[in-house]
Amino acid sequence: MEPTPLLLFAVTVLPLICTPGPDMLFIASQAINGGAAAGLRATAGVCTGYAVHSLLVALGLAAIIAASPWLFEALRWIGVAYLAYLAVRLIRSAMRAGSLGLQAAVRGGQFRRGLLTAVLNPKGMMIYFAILPQFMRADEPAAAQAMALSAIFIALCALVYAGLSVLLGLRRGRSGGFSDRRRRWVEGVSGGMVAIAALVLARD
Repeated sequence: MEPTPLLLFAVTVLPLICTPGPDMLFIASQAINGGAAAGLRATAGVCTGYAVHSLLVALGLAAIIAASPWLFEALRWIGVAYLAYLAVRLIRSAMRAGSLGLQAAVRGGQFRRGLLTAVLNPKGMMIYFAILPQFMRADEPAAAQAMALSAIFIALCALVYAGLSVLLGLRRGRSGGFSDRRRRWVEGVSGGMVAIAALVLARD
């Protein structure tokens, strides 16, 4: 592809990436709760989920989902249910007194949860099959164009979300150690943020 449509695509999707949504709120909650490393693991999971979307577009499966309203609605509500499940877990943990051992027990789960959050987020898929075609040429291979544009989108997501994770992680690190009271407060706020993400997704 020529560089001009790639640049125009990047300029178009960057504001969408920077707009708070389910993915950004999930990554922010992980960075606040577990530090920059947790946020970066969640970022890697989300970007991997978007790579799955890019493969669906390249294979033409996203168009099939778009043509089936009931399938799209089912996917949307699965995503809402999953985010609500994460929110309930965080809030329930915040209501229980105890040590920080629980966080160590779920270490590494951010990647898996981030992947599922992105895969089950139909907004991400909408970016692919609603915006990508506008920057594709009919006289060039569709799959190659879709993969090139997808790579730009994923790279921008990685930069924005990784930067957010590091910033929130540094802010968390300067605040000192986590007492049980602070741990419960942080998990409660994180659960609220994920619940907001679920509500946003349910309303759209």
